[in-house]
Amino acid sequence: MKAIRVLTVAGSDSGGGAGIQADLKTISALGGFGMTVITALTAQNTLGVQGVYEIPVDFIEKQFDSVVSDIGVDAVKTGMISSADIIRTVARKIRQYGIEKLVVDPVMVAKGGGKLLRDDARETLIKELLPLALVVTPNIPEAQVLTGMGISNVDDMRNAAAAIHKLGVRHVVVKGGHLAGDALDLLYDGKTFHPLSSPRIDTRHTHGTGCTFASAIATELAKGRSVQEAVTRAKIYVTETIRHGFAIGGGQGPTNHYAPLIRQCERYSCIEELKNAIGKLRKERVGNIIPEVQSNFGYALPFAVSDADVAAVPGRIVRVGEQAEALHDPAFGASRHIAKVILAVMSFDVDYRSAMNICFSEEVLDALRTLGYRMASFDRADEPPDVKAREGSSLEWGTVHALKRFNGVPDAVFDRGDIGKEPMIRVLGRNPAEVAEKVLRVSKALRK
Repeated sequence: MKAIRVLTVAGSDSGGGAGIQADLKTISALGGFGMTVITALTAQNTLGVQGVYEIPVDFIEKQFDSVVSDIGVDAVKTGMISSADIIRTVARKIRQYGIEKLVVDPVMVAKGGGKLLRDDARETLIKELLPLALVVTPNIPEAQVLTGMGISNVDDMRNAAAAIHKLGVRHVVVKGGHLAGDALDLLYDGKTFHPLSSPRIDTRHTHGTGCTFASAIATELAKGRSVQEAVTRAKIYVTETIRHGFAIGGGQGPTNHYAPLIRQCERYSCIEELKNAIGKLRKERVGNIIPEVQSNFGYALPFAVSDADVAAVPGRIVRVGEQAEALHDPAFGASRHIAKVILAVMSFDVDYRSAMNICFSEEVLDALRTLGYRMASFDRADEPPDVKAREGSSLEWGTVHALKRFNGVPDAVFDRGDIGKEPMIRVLGRNPAEVAEKVLRVSKALRK
């Protein structure tokens, strides 16, 4: 297997969320081999930067020569290069080794407000390094510094991108995260603007997003992708890392670089655990808890974000006499209904990733109570008209409504139905084995 060699030239973040640390995590998660030229050491955490120690330029040069002369590089990403001398040194090395795939993240200020680029280094960055870049990725404040322009809307972003392109940059990505609305970035190649938008994620844990985005672009370029494809893939990746960021520290927590990777790696285990749990139900007489509309049993991947991340039974689990029988092996995206329930539960507690619907009756409710299971409920009559009008949104609304009232995650959520809606109980658990055990206990209690 050919190694995808990506070199990051940046500062070290002692808090692990940005800089070299974020870059290496990103490169590894995307299948690359990461190497480093460390330009500075920072004393840094989620609250800000408490100190900066610049690495002497001769040692920066030694690091660069050591890596490139022996291992070689397929792409380079630069981040924190805080002084004019360091910038000139890095630019000289880029030219010396003829590096074409250079992504420049013009790091100027940390999330916590700490200055990471000296005032006298701005012009050196513009004249020495930017003209060497294949892609440069300024956020709104950085684009304002580079251009001297105010940026308050998308038109301003376009004007800033065009101005930065005139500095000699081949492709400019102006990141619009500092503006209101969806997270809109603009890629400009000198001729065409390519908008890249994603829904804004309500979180303050975004430390290291700029580093992550730029190193993701570099990694995708190193794979041989076009600039537009590399930027598009990097946008998707960084959005997922933000969505599952770590709520650690007292300030802005870091993104979760491995969330998308973990989700993919868990697919086989997810299916196997669900199959094993269904197998246990098959061996028992649980036909007594299968509703008229039949049952489904689902299990979500870690960091699930859509129905496609939830495995369930195609064609559902049906009653055959006293037994329950799954018509097919579990598959991802097989049940929108049970997926909506599970995803709603995970919005309260990410560890609760499994659910199964069983029949509703007062006897079943009594059995759940007798067994000591905690229950929450919702009334379909309270369902807002706009929710009723949206296909497939009722269960999500009902589950969220019930869990908010319960103030946590119960063992089961039920509703008493409505016109055209069968009453139902959904048994919840952290995994399929836990859900199956609850269902088996209820089924046995009903047979006594």
